[in-house]
Amino acid sequence: MANFIKDMVQKKLKQLSTQELIHYGKQYGFTLKQQEAEQITAYLKQHPVDPFDAEGRKQMFQQLARITDPATAKKAQKLFNELIHSYGLGYLFE
Repeated sequence: MANFIKDMVQKKLKQLSTQELIHYGKQYGFTLKQQEAEQITAYLKQHPVDPFDAEGRKQMFQQLARITDPATAKKAQKLFNELIHSYGLGYLFE
C-alpha cells in the first residue's frame, strides 16, 4: 500500500497544472503569481522530485524558495508537514 500511495503522490506532482496550483494556493492561504505557478509546475515536470526522501524534500523546498521567496517556501513546508500528519502518513516520510 505504501508504494501505491508514493506512486500516486509522485504522479500527481508531475501532472499538477498551473491553475490547480494557484487554486490550492488560494485554498491554503498562499499567494502565487501566474509566472511563479508556471515555473513551479515546469520544475516538477522536468525534475525527479521525491518528497518521501528527506534530501528530496529539502531540494524541492529550496527550489520553491528560489522561484517564490523563502517565506512562501517555509509556509509550504509547514503545510506539507501538517497535511502528512493529519492524514496519518508520517511513516512514509521518515
